[in-house]
Amino acid sequence: MPTGRAVLLLRRLSTGDSRLKNINLNQSTTKDSAFSLPICIHRDLGANKRFSSFDLSNLSPPLLTRSFSDNIIKMATANPDKPKHTNRLVTEKSPYLLQHAHNPVDWYPWCQEAIEKAKRENKLIFLSVGYSTCHWCHVMEKESFENEDVAKIMNEHYVNIKVDREERPDIDRVYMLFVMATTGGGGWPMSVFLTPDLRPVTGGTYFPPEDKWGRPGFKSILLTLAIKWRENRAQFIEASTNILDALQNISKVQDAASSVPGEATWTKCVRRYMASFEPEFGGFGKAPKFPQASIFNFLFHYYARDKHDPEGKRCLEMCLYTLKKIAKGGIHDHVSSGFARYSVDNDWHVPHFEKMLYDQAQLLVAYSDAYIATKDEFFADVVRDIAKYINRDLRHESGGYYSAEDADSYPFFGATHKKEGAFCVWEYDELKSLLEGKQLGSLSYFEIFCDYFNVEKSGNISPDSDPHGELTNKNVLIIYGSKEETMSKFGISMEQFNEVITKCIDILYEARSKRPRPHLDSKMLCSWNGLAIAGLAQAGQGLGEKSFVEDAIKTAQFIKQYLYDSNTKTLLHSCYRGDDGRIAQTNQPIQGFLDDYAFLIKGLLDLYEASLDLSWLNWARELQMKQNELFWDDENGGYFTCSTEDSSVILRLKEDQDGAEPSGNSVACHNLQRLATYADKSAAPEGGDREREMAKRVLTAFARRLMDSPTALPEMMSALMFYNDSPTQVLIAGGCSDPRTLELVRVVRSRLLPGRVLAVADPAADSPVGMSDILLSRIRCAGDVPTAYVCRRYACSLPVTDVKQLESLLDEPAPK
Repeated sequence: MPTGRAVLLLRRLSTGDSRLKNINLNQSTTKDSAFSLPICIHRDLGANKRFSSFDLSNLSPPLLTRSFSDNIIKMATANPDKPKHTNRLVTEKSPYLLQHAHNPVDWYPWCQEAIEKAKRENKLIFLSVGYSTCHWCHVMEKESFENEDVAKIMNEHYVNIKVDREERPDIDRVYMLFVMATTGGGGWPMSVFLTPDLRPVTGGTYFPPEDKWGRPGFKSILLTLAIKWRENRAQFIEASTNILDALQNISKVQDAASSVPGEATWTKCVRRYMASFEPEFGGFGKAPKFPQASIFNFLFHYYARDKHDPEGKRCLEMCLYTLKKIAKGGIHDHVSSGFARYSVDNDWHVPHFEKMLYDQAQLLVAYSDAYIATKDEFFADVVRDIAKYINRDLRHESGGYYSAEDADSYPFFGATHKKEGAFCVWEYDELKSLLEGKQLGSLSYFEIFCDYFNVEKSGNISPDSDPHGELTNKNVLIIYGSKEETMSKFGISMEQFNEVITKCIDILYEARSKRPRPHLDSKMLCSWNGLAIAGLAQAGQGLGEKSFVEDAIKTAQFIKQYLYDSNTKTLLHSCYRGDDGRIAQTNQPIQGFLDDYAFLIKGLLDLYEASLDLSWLNWARELQMKQNELFWDDENGGYFTCSTEDSSVILRLKEDQDGAEPSGNSVACHNLQRLATYADKSAAPEGGDREREMAKRVLTAFARRLMDSPTALPEMMSALMFYNDSPTQVLIAGGCSDPRTLELVRVVRSRLLPGRVLAVADPAADSPVGMSDILLSRIRCAGDVPTAYVCRRYACSLPVTDVKQLESLLDEPAPK
């Protein structure tokens, strides 16, 4: 979170010290508090998160408890009658905004109309930010936004704006920076009070409707602020001006370094991960535990640089151990596949049950790398499991992937209360009833299943993970032992074990499919689909699964059709599934942000290497030029998260935290170096030296961050190693349909190579568009035989045509 003098000023101003006394939304808890911070968080906000110059490396993430009995979401079953209330959100496309379309609150989406109304009527703006699968967003809606007494106060004294954080990350980031600086933490729902010119005055996260837990209730806050705005408007304006000045100070990246950091920086990062590694169940740090994919990317890269280095081997061991524990844990859905966002405990056992596309996409890469490093089918099976989940449950028929599935659902049809995890958990008697009578000779399927997945009669969830008893007598399937231990206990073979478990899972999947499904956020985001393309393309290469590459191609085609304007060569951020199932768009489509470009470019570069289709590489180059035009900071280097197009966004930020999703700057730094390598040292304006110099400026812009808080940016740390080492270029000349060429390509794809860039030139192609003449001049077939070159530090090996020779070249340690 932000620290420093600017933060102290922000806290003083926003809590009313001096000028605006008693405007105190302090969200610190008392000893009697039922929980520490009842909100939905991403890993970004759980540890050293900042947008420019602050550090949480010495702070523990806020404690998350599982659920609270007095806050079970209460949702009425579908009412066939016309809703009592309807507001402007009913015409929106965002699933989150539509969830609030029938609140008695007079909600506006983020729009000029709402801003002008606030100015015209001299009212504060109440800004509420969340997302459709956020548990505590649902809670605050049911408690406050569906309460007519609360809504009356909101409508009388405020202009109320509702924002989907996934739809407008630019708005979310600005005000989250403010909330984190002033309260010491952040998450969703986010509740911020703004002046009519959009400057924040005070804010927080979740507020109970009435005063409780040592916090002011939402109604008290609304009334107090309304009175003070009416009586002290000039002082509000003055304070908000100072607040904005302080935010601008916080958001500035520190002075760029004169040079790119060196080996000591990533060595420091590695050793910090070694020190924070949790040896029993893996992961880095204490509960809540998140599968932080950027960490795996960095550690695998470090290992690949020198597979004989003891610290590199330790990095590999930490990755493999953690990935196995995650896959065996309850965070992994053993019945319906895919992974939940995080576990609330140390064992990866009790999850926060929502499933996000970005987690699935990034874990595809992590488990693919684990498989490539070990050739252990355990990891390949997990990759296939993730792909099965996203293609079955998150995919639109046109090829795009939906954003998420909710944690909450009705425990049975006709229920009036949604409960978190209801779709996923099992009672002992229910499992016994479902599996009763299924036998392997004299052995019971049920007993074998319960032993392997640690099912207990009274439930297997610790009270520490369920302090209010909502999951009493429930089981979340988790594997603490091994297949071999269960096989030995029951005296069965591996074939028999697999048959029993597979049949049990099939039975449970069928039973679960009869339960009410969780809400699906059918919004399709360019950025997250870009991550999915990258994940599928890398999985397709690593496992040799052509179908994964075909899935990635279909998604790239989807983005080109629905989220790309070929006239302006720009991306759109989101599209939606309409009521008729077709792809829908808002009246004013949201323009793409940095993450949309960076993540998609990464996906397209991976897709080129997976498909050998140059059109994807060429599109990536085109998008990189547009990204540079829209987001690049000529003065200080690096990329802003948004363009200057929307004047209602009061700050342009540079995100410098690799959290639940990697930072756009981190991914862009990789992309620039890969594109530079493809262009070799061409003088063409779209590549080569220009891209390499831009990557250098990104690294120097964030050099202080990399050196002071290395674990904040593991993805950029990987890009830093890429820059210092130079890429491992593998250049192959040969027909793309020639089995001999494809065998050389397979050898490359089957290895973890540091900073790998694969290029294939087909001499028979009519027009090898996109490869520079310099690059092509270095790739020549030996006669009519496909030929490979391995280039490190811009020095190439002698040409090889034999697979064994290529394997030997690739397995040599990279020169340092």
